[in-house]
Amino acid sequence: MSVLPPAPFGRMITAMITPFRTDGALDEAGAARLAAHLVDAGNDALVVNGTTGESPTTTDAEKARLVRIVVEAVAGRAKVVAGVGTNATDHTIELARAAAAAGAEGLLVVSPYYSKPPQAGLARHFAAVADATALPVMIYDIPGRAGVPVATETLVRLAEHPNIVAVKDAKDDLAASSWVLARTDLAYYSGTEMLTLPLLSIGGCGVVSVVSHLATPAIRSMIEAFEAGDAARALALHRGLLPAFEGIFRSQGVILAKAALTLAGLPAGPVRPPMVDATPAEIAQLRADLAAATLDPGGPPWPSGGVPRTAAVNRFAVAGAGEDS
Repeated sequence: MSVLPPAPFGRMITAMITPFRTDGALDEAGAARLAAHLVDAGNDALVVNGTTGESPTTTDAEKARLVRIVVEAVAGRAKVVAGVGTNATDHTIELARAAAAAGAEGLLVVSPYYSKPPQAGLARHFAAVADATALPVMIYDIPGRAGVPVATETLVRLAEHPNIVAVKDAKDDLAASSWVLARTDLAYYSGTEMLTLPLLSIGGCGVVSVVSHLATPAIRSMIEAFEAGDAARALALHRGLLPAFEGIFRSQGVILAKAALTLAGLPAGPVRPPMVDATPAEIAQLRADLAAATLDPGGPPWPSGGVPRTAAVNRFAVAGAGEDS
């Protein structure tokens, strides 16, 4: 019997990067290929058009097109959750309706950023977006970027909305999360890689991950071990993942996630300004971090050069040889 609560979007979710061509345009074929690869690797759902998908720099038309591409590529094998959050309620509603029309099966709605609305404004914003479509909504609580947390009482109130079903928790406050979990039926997904296992221990149901672009097998195995009651194995997998958790976020996550995917021979391309591509020194450190991590517990031992452990990433040393960005 599972020790974990229900997970409306599945337990293993990757916040997918948006592949671009060298000229900066959307790489449609690459997006389809990457989405299919991530589902093959073991993801239950993909988030597109999130921050890791560089949503601040993609147009509304690109966002809708990307949802359609990924929905078609995964062909019902995984859920597609569309990031629609902005700091304007009306614009967020427009994006939510466009995502629903494009075939999304859920919405990720980040707290309005920069303007720092009071809790009453947050509650009104999330409720208005949830009212706009019939899709289930995951609130993204990330005060480090949004500037304000979604308070416990606000989340308890929002949990009464039938379309608000989950939280991507990047508040990094397990005490606050514990109280929401004790008082609501909201499904809690870790939005901080290092805290996935601790969040599961207090009632979380899964993860929305960036490191899973390379480490889905190990992260999924960690969740499944905990779900089966094997805390020792879950802890060992957590510890094996620590170098990757740290490594991908030595810079902004999308920068090094794209660098790692490029080294692996998977679609990624450059980042859009104001992001900048990884430097040679950052890529060298990334190689070392990934070499020290367990990305696939069933994979072969790595050679000293540091080859990632997933079958899809076994081209790391070959494809990455001589590549600096």
